[in-house]
Amino acid sequence: MNQIELLAPAKDAETGIAAVNAGADAVYIAAERFGAREAAGNSITDIAALVQHAHLYWAKVYVTVNTLLRDDELPQAVRLIHQLHGAGVDGVIIQDVGLLECQLPPLPLIASTQMHNSTPDRVAFLEQVGFHRVILARELNLEEIRRIRSQTSIELECFIHGALCVCYSGQCYLSYALGGRSGNRGQCAQPCRAEYTLTDHTGRVLAGPSHLLSIKDLNLSDQLEALADAGIVSFKIEGRLKDKAYTVNNVSYYRKKLDLLLARRGWGRSSSGTSDIPFTPNPEKTFNRGFTAYSFAGPTAVLGATGSPKSMGELIGTAQRISARMFTLVGEKAVSNGDGICFFDREGNLRGTLVNRVDNRLVHVNSTDGLAAGTPIYRNLDRQFLKDIERLPPKRTIRIQFSLTESNTGFRLDVEDEDGQRAQFEVPAEKSVADKPEAMQQTIRRQLDRLGNAPFTLSGITLNLSRPWFIPASTLNALRRGALAALSGQRLAARPVLTARLAPNTVPYPEQELTVEGNVLNSSAESFYRRHGAQRIERAAESGLNLRGRRVMTTKYCIRKQLGHCLKDGGGRAARGSLFLVDRAGNRLRLHFDCARCGMDIYLDTRIREPHTPKNN
Repeated sequence: MNQIELLAPAKDAETGIAAVNAGADAVYIAAERFGAREAAGNSITDIAALVQHAHLYWAKVYVTVNTLLRDDELPQAVRLIHQLHGAGVDGVIIQDVGLLECQLPPLPLIASTQMHNSTPDRVAFLEQVGFHRVILARELNLEEIRRIRSQTSIELECFIHGALCVCYSGQCYLSYALGGRSGNRGQCAQPCRAEYTLTDHTGRVLAGPSHLLSIKDLNLSDQLEALADAGIVSFKIEGRLKDKAYTVNNVSYYRKKLDLLLARRGWGRSSSGTSDIPFTPNPEKTFNRGFTAYSFAGPTAVLGATGSPKSMGELIGTAQRISARMFTLVGEKAVSNGDGICFFDREGNLRGTLVNRVDNRLVHVNSTDGLAAGTPIYRNLDRQFLKDIERLPPKRTIRIQFSLTESNTGFRLDVEDEDGQRAQFEVPAEKSVADKPEAMQQTIRRQLDRLGNAPFTLSGITLNLSRPWFIPASTLNALRRGALAALSGQRLAARPVLTARLAPNTVPYPEQELTVEGNVLNSSAESFYRRHGAQRIERAAESGLNLRGRRVMTTKYCIRKQLGHCLKDGGGRAARGSLFLVDRAGNRLRLHFDCARCGMDIYLDTRIREPHTPKNN
């Protein structure tokens, strides 16, 4: 039976536990160091607590150790991975192949999307050198995923929701080039979300200033079945810097959609239990920049969120009859006191305000400055929705059945869960016949069903008693607590565990020459590629290379298409020469449009003002 994994981000252990409760089959989280989101580190102690909670449901915990590493950092990273193994994690996500030259514990290795896992030969190579799973590049379309699946057997993981990097995965050097903060080292300053002015070679302004490299967030909720049929086994939600409400909302949303798919196809989940989700999840109600299906949306899709990189929330209507601190909201959706709303003014600036009071459709706000009649209104903070998530969090339980039997010295309670795991607990007790047999039976069932906050739900009780014995409530409680504790221990002991040991080989790498985009920062990574046949290896940008005049970003996003000047469509005749992006600091980026692949390359212009000299950080 096919098993599908819903994989959730965890900013911290508390968020990870909430994600598991909402129905995540697995969680990915950063350790104290070497994660691609430097600000999202967690201690081994906290990760171990998350592991303990997840493993009760046979859910998995993966840890990101997915930055490029300097030579002096490799031993520290290896030591960290051994500590994670000791904490019981189920896999480690890595980017730096230098780690494959080290003595690692028998943990499954997952190839980070930062390794630019975009072609069948690259993915096949990773499979042959010992990776257990590959996280596919976000920019792949369905046919490209099918092609990779047809030529490999390794597990495939795919992003289905959340923020998109405008650049090809692992191939962005813009943050490092402009300010010395490397995305491949977990320090991305997100220059793609900054404001730029688009100019031609004469300096004439064609567009902006606006957020011309900022793109919408991914939402593939309508593509889950197609992705599963294409061979994806793990559906991943982005967001290790997002708050708990974002994670719980989106995990709950995709859990419901996936459960419908699994039931229809007769497939199974990769973990146990059922999540009771007492609110109606809606991805528009937590952080989003608007949604796109990205490569699945077809060649005419407009990907940009150029107005603002901030969360827009959900479109709720338009403003009419505006006066000082109030307007009439026209639309099907309503707002409530304490909600946050936002809109774009006539100059294209994003403005926001709080709702103070609502009288029918008349909305009283802190300010209506910049608001014009007919302006679309977005709600980017739904106060009641967030309160519901906090007040009514999802609860996840495992189905069990009890069987109460008398023993030679007292009574025994047997328990079996939905996965066929069994345990029992016995309590010595004197036996005497109950004066009121029917009332005693009701007491037995009532006491055994008092599960409280235990992660179980009772689906049946069988009484195997020769006589209607009187059993004190204290004895029944002790039986229940002991049986559940024994079952929890049995579940942890019986949980399927995958181990993997590397066996170095000489499988040829698909390329004999590695440029800066090969991301080789340490001597162990260089040794790895040479052992696999690479002849010429250029060190990574983070080694201190001056990137002026070099390509710092490759995208599937095209500014010409975004602005309606696609050359394929015959647009933009007045600006067919070189185009440039200029940021507020005066840095200039040269754009090259690759119409054959419908994409764009970005180069750090040689005439950049006061160029930054990257540090070896």
